[in-house]
Amino acid sequence: MATPRSQQIGIWVIAIVMLAGTLGSFFMMIVSSQNANTDQANLQKAYSEYQTKVAAQTKELSDIYYAELSQYSDKPATFAADDVKSVTTVDLKIGAGDTLTADSTYSAYYIGWNPKGVVFDQSIENGALKAPIPGGNLIEGWNEGVIGMKYGGVREITIPSAKAYGEQGQGDDIPPNTPLRFLVMVIPKVVEPAVPQALIDAQQNQ
Repeated sequence: MATPRSQQIGIWVIAIVMLAGTLGSFFMMIVSSQNANTDQANLQKAYSEYQTKVAAQTKELSDIYYAELSQYSDKPATFAADDVKSVTTVDLKIGAGDTLTADSTYSAYYIGWNPKGVVFDQSIENGALKAPIPGGNLIEGWNEGVIGMKYGGVREITIPSAKAYGEQGQGDDIPPNTPLRFLVMVIPKVVEPAVPQALIDAQQNQ
């Protein structure tokens, strides 16, 4: 039985509408993908520019402070863990300017080692200095040990395990109940380049 022309027209209209809807959805997917790719490209560009600024600042600071810190690179050596009962300090260089208190803001370069003389972390890397760390929110023994230092000063700080990483330890080179020794150089607080707003927004939206 032949399909009446009116029904044929209706079928074609439905087919066209369905096709248009499919193509529209496909188009929206392409646009969405392009927008996502554009956003990703913008984020990558923002991150790259930020990293470039951080690297430039890190190099500038390294050029100033590397020679000073590197002369102490041979300080790490074994020490008797059982003898470490409290935080002790030895000033290797007296700095200048304001004296650090518990509320002071500063940045620092460092070399840290365990009783076996194994360096578990340090600011020296490949003949240069990494970005300095901000002072303040660090292990208790460090926070206590830098009090009284002056900017540009260098101090050796020995920390009992209870004021370091205690019974938990921290990785293979800092087993539980391990006292630590740091060589610390404090400098005026370093203000890092501002993080692009696009990166902040992306982080908050995740």
